Amino acid sequence: MSQTIRIYVTGGTFDKVYNEHTGQLYFRDTHLREMLNLGRCRLDLQVRTLMMVDSLGMTDDDRELIHRQCHNCSVNRIVITHGTDTMAATARYLGERPIADKTIVLTGAMIPYAFGSSDGLFNLGAALAFAQTLPPGVYVAMNGRYFHWDNVRKNRAAGEFEELT
Repeated sequence: MSQTIRIYVTGGTFDKVYNEHTGQLYFRDTHLREMLNLGRCRLDLQVRTLMMVDSLGMTDDDRELIHRQCHNCSVNRIVITHGTDTMAATARYLGERPIADKTIVLTGAMIPYAFGSSDGLFNLGAALAFAQTLPPGVYVAMNGRYFHWDNVRKNRAAGEFEELT
């Protein structure tokens, strides 16, 4: 039996591209469909782009929009692509406003997918697997691991996510 998963795109390093003229990273469109095709994904997915922002610029209004979309979503398995700098803050925002009977997994990338050496494809695959297998709650999926929303941080020096305790 197929279990539909909703993917909400919010931007972050995951979807940035490089402007060779200015040296700036910017958003054009999500790479999600290309990544899913490359990974030969055969899941029943519904993809919605909510915003394309750098997570350092994400506001509580943006987080409320994400929360509202998750709350109103008709499926109970959700993956959110998100920038890594404030991913833990958004996970906390969602976790402190529980949504009954839904498994919500946030994921992202340290290196843009467009660079060709991104961790994004691996993290996306892990997030989709965790969304299918974890019980209801809010999680972060990075570096092949999952973390509970209230026990995760980005270790900038190590370039990875880790538990608080």
